[in-house]
Order: sequence, then C-alpha cells, then structure tokens
Amino acid sequence: MGLDLDYTNGQTPIDEDEKDGLLIPTITTRGELDEFEQLGVEKAIEWTRKRKFGFQQILTEEFVRELHKKMFEDIWKWAGQFRISNKNLGVDKNQIRTEIKKLLDDCRYWIDNKVFDEDEIGVRFSHRIVMIHPFSNGNGRHSRLIADILVSHGFGRPTFSWGSINLTAQGAARSAYLKALRKADENDYQSLIEFARQ
Repeated sequence: MGLDLDYTNGQTPIDEDEKDGLLIPTITTRGELDEFEQLGVEKAIEWTRKRKFGFQQILTEEFVRELHKKMFEDIWKWAGQFRISNKNLGVDKNQIRTEIKKLLDDCRYWIDNKVFDEDEIGVRFSHRIVMIHPFSNGNGRHSRLIADILVSHGFGRPTFSWGSINLTAQGAARSAYLKALRKADENDYQSLIEFARQ
C-alpha cells in the first residue's frame, strides 16, 4: 500500500517519484503525513531556539535549504533539496536558484535601506519564497518559519502568530490565509501582515 494523498485548496501535489522519497513506509494518508511533518516542524523550531542567527546567516541559500532539511529530514529523502520537477505553482525548476538569490539580495536591500517596516519585510519575504516554491513539499510551512526567524533573530521582534492555528488543515483560518496571499499576489500586503500578527 502506497501513500494516498488528498489535497486541500492551495496544496501542491507531490509527484509519484517524490513520494518514493518517503522515509516512513507506515505513512499512508494525508493525516498521518501531516502529523509527522508537524513533528518535524516542531523539531526545527526547537533547533532555531537553541541558536542565534543574524541576517548574514539567514539570508543565504545554504540557510534556506538547511531549514527545510531540519524540518523534514526524518520524513523525506529530498528534504533540503530544491525540487527537480515543475509544479502548479512556483517558478520553473531551473530558475529556483536564481530567484532565491534575487529574493535574498532584495531582502538585504529592504533591511539596509529600511524600505519597509520589519513586519512587512518578514511577510514579503515569506510570500515571495512561497511564490518561488523551491521545494517539492512544505513550502508554506517553510516560508512562515523562515519569516519567523527573520523577525525574531534578525529584528528581535516576537514571531508571527500566523492566525495561531495549523494552516495545513482546511478551515476558516486557511481560507483567510489563502485570501491574504492572493491579495499579496497583487502587491497588497496589508491583509497578510494583519493575519501574520493575529
């Protein structure tokens, strides 16, 4: 019996060859996968709490990849590796490194020149990295956690609440989050900033 996944609105399907990278063969449903992935996210959060990161470390491709690896290394063989297939969302697989570099450079510029306030920098970073969609799975959770690290370790502010609920599950909070993301797609970040600080 293989991994049988159903997808909620806004989730990117995992290709069959990506499913082969599952390290826990007893996982067969989306619910089970979500539980194990949430444990991985919590482990990564704990890892970040035990360290101090500055902008110079956070705003690197190595850190972007390392964080994803810390989140999902117990679940997926390809954790921390940029995707090698195109998806229904995100840039072409061959443009991931280029777009990540542009984002990291832009974020440094925003910080150095105080282009936006600190919360908006974190939210814009999260939104843009999820639009790049560098990984096969876990992009939303990764984008929110790296934004939390950016604002907490970099700016010394409290982490975002992101609606204070699991956003992988279908419901009102996920719908509000997706609606705020769509507004951000049109360069209107206010709803996403408000959602992040709810």
